Amino acid sequence: MPRHEPLPGDLFIHGVGHFHPENRIDNAFLASLHIGTDDAWIMERVGIRSRRTVLALDYIVRTRNEHPSEAARWSLHTNAETGAFAARLALERAGITPSEVGLVIAGGCSPQYSIPAEACLIAAELGINAPAYDLSSACSSFAVQLHHLRAMRPEAVPDYVLVVNVENTTRTVDYRDRRTAVLWGDGSSAAVVSARLPAPVRISQSVVHSDPSGWNKVVIPTGGHFAQDGSAVQGFAIRKSVATVNELAAHLAGDRAEMLFIGHQANLLMLNTVCERAKVDPARHLFNVDEFGNCGAAGAPGVLSQNWDRLPPRCEIALVVVGSGLTWGGLLIDVGRSS
Repeated sequence: MPRHEPLPGDLFIHGVGHFHPENRIDNAFLASLHIGTDDAWIMERVGIRSRRTVLALDYIVRTRNEHPSEAARWSLHTNAETGAFAARLALERAGITPSEVGLVIAGGCSPQYSIPAEACLIAAELGINAPAYDLSSACSSFAVQLHHLRAMRPEAVPDYVLVVNVENTTRTVDYRDRRTAVLWGDGSSAAVVSARLPAPVRISQSVVHSDPSGWNKVVIPTGGHFAQDGSAVQGFAIRKSVATVNELAAHLAGDRAEMLFIGHQANLLMLNTVCERAKVDPARHLFNVDEFGNCGAAGAPGVLSQNWDRLPPRCEIALVVVGSGLTWGGLLIDVGRSS
């Protein structure tokens, strides 16, 4: 039976969900845009075979998304819709209805509106009548959100909190620029968490760090295209991911060799380097970036969701994310030990 009395700092995950839109951008499609890339060039540099997008493919072919302000008109889904798709799966796995959610938190890299909060749009789409607000830190948002909830007094948090990360960032991609066009895919993730009601999956540790002096290394200007200092950001992401794996591993209850790893889904070559330097067994590395691209804040929790039904009955997972800001963090997820 689960523990009946949560300890201070406990945060339990009752269910997770994910969604990727149906339109697929494979490497052959990118090559057809004649931007100086092909499958070999892409695989050698980032190890990504395909991505998903909310954009109509003919819109990308016609315009290369030269004017991002037009992208919403040519999207299959709104952010509220894709967030709700992921949330419904999380709610189903948690065994609760939308009416039982007492708080909605959202955040990520690519909100569809400056105002209102994206959490309000998602709550409305789901028919949830509860407080809703955004807590964003770009690709690091999921770790920041759960770290924030762990720090709150349990009596100040409702029984169930819905955390949603919506990333339809292809709306900001310049498909004339091969350096960024090959990276991004769209996806949404959701998690139902509780500080008061135990479940078999628990956040046992969380960490968040920032280096604000690097704020300009990764940006999406309002109404503009995604841009980054690619080589500097990749080196930073590798170093901080390795450091965060080691920071979380210091708190493992079990054997480090048995720890599962989910990293920031920036690109597969970066993740493989992190595994090598952090001494993570490739067989313990869970990822989806090769098929779905960089889904920003939804990437790592999306991997958790895709593997939710096949996690070992007792295991520990180091989930590590790095994002604009520059901000990075991680969660140590304990499966089966709170029973």
